[in-house]
Amino acid sequence: MIYLDNSATTKPYKEVLDSFLKVSSDYFGNPSSIHSMGGEVEMLLHRSRETIASLLNVHHKEVIFTSGGTESNNLAIKGCAWSKKQVGNHVITTAIEHPSVTNAIKDLEAEGFEVTVLPVNREGRITTNQVEAAIRKETVLVSIIHVNNETGVIQPVEEIGELLSNYPQVTFHVDHIQGIGKVPLKMDFIDLCSLSAHKFHGLKGNGILLIKNGVKLHPLLSGGNQEWTLRSGTENVAGIVAMTKALRMTLEKSKSGISDMLLLKNDCMHALKKLDGVFLHTPECKSAPHIINFSVPGIKSEVLVHALGTKKVFVSTTSACSSKRKTPSKTLMAMGLSREKAESAIRVSMTYHTTKQEIQTFLNEIQHAIITIKEVTR
Repeated sequence: MIYLDNSATTKPYKEVLDSFLKVSSDYFGNPSSIHSMGGEVEMLLHRSRETIASLLNVHHKEVIFTSGGTESNNLAIKGCAWSKKQVGNHVITTAIEHPSVTNAIKDLEAEGFEVTVLPVNREGRITTNQVEAAIRKETVLVSIIHVNNETGVIQPVEEIGELLSNYPQVTFHVDHIQGIGKVPLKMDFIDLCSLSAHKFHGLKGNGILLIKNGVKLHPLLSGGNQEWTLRSGTENVAGIVAMTKALRMTLEKSKSGISDMLLLKNDCMHALKKLDGVFLHTPECKSAPHIINFSVPGIKSEVLVHALGTKKVFVSTTSACSSKRKTPSKTLMAMGLSREKAESAIRVSMTYHTTKQEIQTFLNEIQHAIITIKEVTR
């Protein structure tokens, strides 16, 4: 099996699964309980928070545990907007956000918030000038994805954050879910930052929202006031401990792994360029080292995905959250691509375990599949 759908989810490290099982078996108490077992579990939770804070160079009180990227994005966006609705009602975002951001902002729009959606250029990028031009006195939130989950394009969020430091009424949220462990990000000028464990070899159902000290949020959930009242609900301590281990292992691997993965990506892109009828949509510069997006006009993406799947080579179309809707990629359409190209787009996404031989096998199989499908459909 060759798994090249790591932007949808990653395989948990064995050590991560071992940690989850250990905590689930031996430390299954509720961290809010006042007996000694509860205290032991609470200590595990505290150590995980401190470790994550150290790994990400933030204060431990800025780390909030959630159920994943979708909740982190919703808590950041809705929580911020609701807490500041007496200050202003204007939100800025881009045309290529993940559905968990786009739909959260649509919910705000239905409540009366005004939204500016910044268009992207043909490479899928925005500029700091666009953001500055869109800011009004009523602007309270800017939400921008760091690494696009479909194309791998990197937005200039560090520069945008520095710009927004001149606008103290504006809170800056970054969806860093696809970038963590692959594209380094300085948190200096970022107020809210979303992460998801299963994108870096942790388990599904765990996430993080980094909340800079002083940033106010209205909680989405009412309950027992866990996570400093911002995220009620008994913490999934086993998953959190496992996520902490996954983050540490991923960041350790990234020290040498990013450059190796970038070489694989470049080799793959150059080989795809040579294939007849293939169009690349991921730019070579300012894009993540693990994502390649391309299309083969005339062949529906689902057909190619299933053809490769019969050979145990697994790739994807758009983001996993949108792939079953059978609609063209809104990201590619926003970049100005034709509907035909957007409907035939394929995403290859690697990880640090991906090998040169696996990429070569993928290239051989995609070439064979294109030739076969075109012969059959003539």
